[in-house]
Amino acid sequence: MATQPAGDSGSTARERPAGWYGFAGVLFLVVGSVNVLQGFIALFKDDYYTITKSGLLFADFTAWGTFFLILGILEVLVGLGILALRTWARVVGVLLLMINTVVEFAFIAAFPIWTLAAIAINITAIFALMRPLDDYSGGPRYLD
Repeated sequence: MATQPAGDSGSTARERPAGWYGFAGVLFLVVGSVNVLQGFIALFKDDYYTITKSGLLFADFTAWGTFFLILGILEVLVGLGILALRTWARVVGVLLLMINTVVEFAFIAAFPIWTLAAIAINITAIFALMRPLDDYSGGPRYLD
């Protein structure tokens, strides 16, 4: 099952995410945190990257830093929404991860290893969010 009771109390038990859904929430928090870090690095220490400012697909490090900082903050907030089992967070999460995956290609010249790792993480998180919340605990269903 995708959710499990948080405690053993006899009162109304609050559910918490588990399985792929919980994995996606935590992964979203990690991706968002790294994007915030990447944004701060691009804003305040643009000589950290090994290419010149003109080596990016378009814009400069300040623009990319601002973009990644805003995207990272949104991703952290959506990750918290996913862990709180909010449907809006699931939808916004998939959209943000798709945008982030496409944008990472434009930033690949600045930090190729992290960019490829981030793309793999994004695709994994999209897969996790697209899975159904329940695990079909009623047994296999066959067409009649």
